Amino acid sequence: MALLTFGPDRATCEVLTFKEGLLSAVAHDLLLRVTAFQITVDPAAPAAPAVSAELDASSLRVVTAMRDGRPLHGVLRPPDAKEIEATITREVLRANRFPVIRFVSATVARTGAGYEIGGRLTLAGTTREATLRVRRDTGQLATEVPIHQPDYGIRPYRAMLGTLRVKEQVLVRATIPDEGLP
Repeated sequence: MALLTFGPDRATCEVLTFKEGLLSAVAHDLLLRVTAFQITVDPAAPAAPAVSAELDASSLRVVTAMRDGRPLHGVLRPPDAKEIEATITREVLRANRFPVIRFVSATVARTGAGYEIGGRLTLAGTTREATLRVRRDTGQLATEVPIHQPDYGIRPYRAMLGTLRVKEQVLVRATIPDEGLP
């Protein structure tokens, strides 16, 4: 089987952020979409299938505000969404210094429902071990990975003297077409 490559035209990569703090009632959780990335699967790698991903750290875009896991379309004005995106790029991910977020697998093991992929995630200039649990889901392979921002040297966004802040843990969701992988 040949090398498989997926970008935003066929795959998805989203980040969910969650609010906390004294003034969190006036804020929203957010659904963000990564708009520039490439996920590569080499099913014929010598030892086991190999998986890698490169994401443009400056390509996160606000999709919608969320509350209790439900989208709140139209709540954020376009200028507010642009300001959030600029803050994420400039202050949170520091994309000018660390433009690429990268994952490279070291191990891929089949599980009953999909795969467990162990590898190294580089985010904001820090590399750490990461495990992706991938499941088959209606013609696609999907994963949800919690990321504890401080583990990568990221200080979660704070405003109003810390009375409004993003929780330290965000959730990254990604899907690719199944493409008949074993």
